[in-house]
Amino acid sequence: MWLAAACGTAVVVGVVLALRSLTFFTAGGRQADLRPIRNQNVLLITIDTLRADAVHSYGGRAATPALDRLAAEGVRFEFAHAHAVLTLPSHASILTGMYPFQHGIRDNSGYRLPASARTAATILKRAGYATGAFVAAFPLHSRFGLNVGFDVYDDRFGETRAPTEFVMPERPATSVVALARAWIAAQGQRNVPPRPWFAWVHVFEPHAPYRPPPPFDTQYERPYDAEVAAADAGVAPLLADVSASGQATLVIVTGDHGEALGDHGEKTHGLFAYESTLRVPLLVAEVGARSTRPTSLPREVSGVPARHVDILPTLLEAVAQPVPADLPGRSLLPPTERRTGSPRPSYFEAMSAMLNRGWAPLSGVLVDRDKYIDLPIAERYDLAADTDEATNLVGQAPDRDRMLAGRLGGFDAALPGRRRAEEPDVAVRLQSLGYVAGDAPIKARYTEADDPKTLVAIDEAFHRAVDLYVSRRYEEAKVTYRQIIARRPDMAIAYRHLAFVSWETGQTREAIVVLQRALAAGVTNVPVVTQLGTYLAESGKPAAAISLLEPIVTSQTADLDALNGLGIAYARAGRAHDARQTFERMLTLDSSNAMALVNLGALDLERGDLASARRRFERAADADPTSSSALSGLAVVALKTGDRNRAVTEWTRAVELDPTNYDALYNLATTLATSGHLTEARPYLERFARSAPPAFYAQDIREVNAILQRQSVPR
Repeated sequence: MWLAAACGTAVVVGVVLALRSLTFFTAGGRQADLRPIRNQNVLLITIDTLRADAVHSYGGRAATPALDRLAAEGVRFEFAHAHAVLTLPSHASILTGMYPFQHGIRDNSGYRLPASARTAATILKRAGYATGAFVAAFPLHSRFGLNVGFDVYDDRFGETRAPTEFVMPERPATSVVALARAWIAAQGQRNVPPRPWFAWVHVFEPHAPYRPPPPFDTQYERPYDAEVAAADAGVAPLLADVSASGQATLVIVTGDHGEALGDHGEKTHGLFAYESTLRVPLLVAEVGARSTRPTSLPREVSGVPARHVDILPTLLEAVAQPVPADLPGRSLLPPTERRTGSPRPSYFEAMSAMLNRGWAPLSGVLVDRDKYIDLPIAERYDLAADTDEATNLVGQAPDRDRMLAGRLGGFDAALPGRRRAEEPDVAVRLQSLGYVAGDAPIKARYTEADDPKTLVAIDEAFHRAVDLYVSRRYEEAKVTYRQIIARRPDMAIAYRHLAFVSWETGQTREAIVVLQRALAAGVTNVPVVTQLGTYLAESGKPAAAISLLEPIVTSQTADLDALNGLGIAYARAGRAHDARQTFERMLTLDSSNAMALVNLGALDLERGDLASARRRFERAADADPTSSSALSGLAVVALKTGDRNRAVTEWTRAVELDPTNYDALYNLATTLATSGHLTEARPYLERFARSAPPAFYAQDIREVNAILQRQSVPR
């Protein structure tokens, strides 16, 4: 039997101090002609990890002719900012017009945008628009909820793999743009008269790992710049289409966040919120219906602070739709908003280090060019004079410090809420893109020892350890994790990763010892206990697992992963009734939990109730169409009911979704081989023999190798 395991209060300021208010003017003598056009099309392009100063029109090194042409036709906002430094929370702000603490998505996993959310897509769909989204990477998978309101949400990332057979859940800009162009072209063919459309196109270049395609890979010293150029070339055909279409189209292009590239010691993004990761390009233009404007004239460059929460109000006013009064942003369409403006504070945050590592939460506020960062070691910068944020001004003008802290407190932004349990593949897929997922407890108080600035070397070591694991340099990865634990013995995620590497490489006893040492060091949070309990159950010690897990699931809102681990332990101990009750309890907490449904289906299979098993697996697949385990379960039911062809189809889909589902891979390979489809079986047989962990599949690997060696299998 197989079972699915899941490895504010406003600050009151006594001294009244007016923040300086800056007046901004557009560059040159031309003002962009932006105005409301009812039912004009809308094209939103988000370029992942694009820092503002990487674009040529912002002074960047990369050649970006397509974006430069768009800037010449509209407005380039010189001082635009995101509100989060991660892909999913930032896109949620772009689409909802809300700050992260309002829409509730605070990290790349563990949160969902509810089906009831109001977004650009839901508003425009109600207004009669066709809505389509085309995204390039797993952090924007439909499972996280951003698909709400879209008629089409294309998140098929393909099957590109890392050396470890991890799914590399991304696809190039050329692929995404081709799909979007085809969908947009089809709108005019399907609807007479043409129905207005809203298309969101997300491209993942220049996100790490940097692998620029030819010819860009040889044109730039820095791979990041090469990927920026590749992203521009990727979106160029789409921008050309809408410009030449003859149909009025609002085009908005922005980055979701930037990239540190070593600034302040940060390699990529997610840890800090300095300008290298927070400041983004923002281009707004209306094209298509009017002739292309001469690019020789001075273009409009607005220095007024712009924010991601301003995008939705701008979009809605541009298509003559009412702007909801509760949105925190304002429309950038009126010329007065682009020339002058009263101070509009902008909230920002970086919560990943708190959620995943137990470090201090980072939040901050921008008011004009004043920037304040709330951490145990607070920071304040005058961006007008110090664009590199080299001089921390905290303490030099205490009244200004207090005023900015008060503006931040005025947002009344709560810390992130409880995260939901994810399917096991989520952490693996995000890790393949450089994101380190964990589940650290929230502390009552954070000190300077928890400030990310004092821990940036550990952050770099964490990324190095992940890279070593992906490169199959397992022993070096374990050495690095041990060094992290030595420096930060309270860091739960370091123990969990070290144990995971040991477990995956067959050193099961070592993995258990690592987690036991974590408990002895006082690291007793639920994920650590759950991981240890699961490993004990899978190692033939279900009684020990049960005694460890039962005490942590007594509350009515018990952790779903802990319940899942306990259910597995009961099943391994032969206590099927208790296991079933535990998985059913999970469904009372989350009625669409795919792990619980899959495990209930496995229990049904064990007792021979194929009809009930099929219903469970079908419900799991409906709840999570990407669940490899659900499809694998349906394949087992199909085979047991005599439908070999469907079994092969479901197992094929299962291993496409999760190449590390070795049970499905083994079943697919051997079923094909034993049914005489030897040529089809061979690649799956070889893949299993090459990639399945010997510690768990030694006998199966020997069997598969024996099949490969027989004369009946072509060599």
